[in-house]
Amino acid sequence: MPASTNYSFSKTVAHSYEQAVARVTEELKKEGFGVLTEIDVKETLKKKLGVDFKKYLILGACNPNLAYQSLQQETELGLFLPCNVIVYENDRGKTVVAAIDPLVALGRINNPKLEPTAKEAAACLQRVIAAV
Repeated sequence: MPASTNYSFSKTVAHSYEQAVARVTEELKKEGFGVLTEIDVKETLKKKLGVDFKKYLILGACNPNLAYQSLQQETELGLFLPCNVIVYENDRGKTVVAAIDPLVALGRINNPKLEPTAKEAAACLQRVIAAV
């Protein structure tokens, strides 16, 4: 069931949190993305603030070809990279996967040359979410 916001693609999945993380990583690879960073928000908040939080992982995903194409058009675009993908457990104990919509993120940059690459990245991330 889609639960997308106006800045993301997302859905609730039947997989466990751990299975969803593995599936997202696998599907990202199929689309040419690698995971550069993993931020375990639950663990970080426990360690830094001593608070309990739901299972929540931020994956910093990068498709080198798309990143290179984009950086050739806009050098400071690195401020918007990598593309974040999240996996978390919602309040009902269900697992949600979501990815940033590159068209929305890059829409803040006034450079129409970025649109084709942003569309391609968006299509890739939509396929990832759909396949999980």
